[in-house]
Formats: sequence, structure tokens, C-alpha cells
Amino acid sequence: MATQLTNEQIIRNLYQAAEVQDSKLFASMFTPDGYFWDVSAGKKYYGEEIGLTVDIYAKAFPDMHRELLRVYVKDEENMVMVELTLNGTHNGPLELPLGTIPPTGKTINTPCADFFYLENGKIKFFHCYTAATILFGQIGLLEKLK
Repeated sequence: MATQLTNEQIIRNLYQAAEVQDSKLFASMFTPDGYFWDVSAGKKYYGEEIGLTVDIYAKAFPDMHRELLRVYVKDEENMVMVELTLNGTHNGPLELPLGTIPPTGKTINTPCADFFYLENGKIKFFHCYTAATILFGQIGLLEKLK
């Protein structure tokens, strides 16, 4: 009999797929009607498109590392919440819905909060709240506004 993964293990496996930049594995961990919502970018991704979120950040930050600071699990509600930082060097174009930010060579250590709802061992939704203004400041984009 196969051992069923806990909700926390499923989410940790999702982050591991992102760490190794395996966008197909990442997308396969969602329910058929599941989605990823990049709240700060204002875009929801469905189906195979979900993997694009891994590809976008891997291209912009080839050395991207997600440091999980705290993981909160509410098994009775199938919810997992994660406090983390996004870390890397902006060595590639960052393609966002509003346009592309060319590489700056600057490093980021950006706070982020992720919220997951799981259903039958798969991710039904993933809401990602990246502190976009901090990220933009760290790559030097806000300096142009001064």
C-alpha cells in the first residue's frame, strides 16, 4: 500500500520542482481545474500555463532560490500557507504582463507569502503574494522614479 503524502509534503515537493526549474512537474501537481494566481502581477495561470511561472523566474533569475521561512498547515481545511523569500540575481529578462524588465545584474531577497488549497492530493489553487515593490526596488527599477 502506497503512503499518501501530507499536504505539507506536497507543497514542499512543489517548491522543489520550482528549485530544479522543472515547469512540467510543477504544473502536473495541480488539479485539472487548478490555477496559480500571481497576485502582484495581476495574472492567473491555468493548465500547462501554470509551469510558465517557473520558467519566467528561472529565465530572469537563473540562480533563483526560494527560502522557506515558515510553513503553516491547516489540514482540516486542506490549506497550507508559506512565508518565504525569493533570492537570486537578475541576469535575464523578467517578463511580466505589463512588459519586460531587462537584466540589471542586481540581487534580490524579496519577501513573499503563498497560500495553497489542496484537493485529493493535488493543488486546487496557489495564490502568490510577492512584495513586488520591494523586488522592483532591489533590481533598481524604482531608482528611475526618483
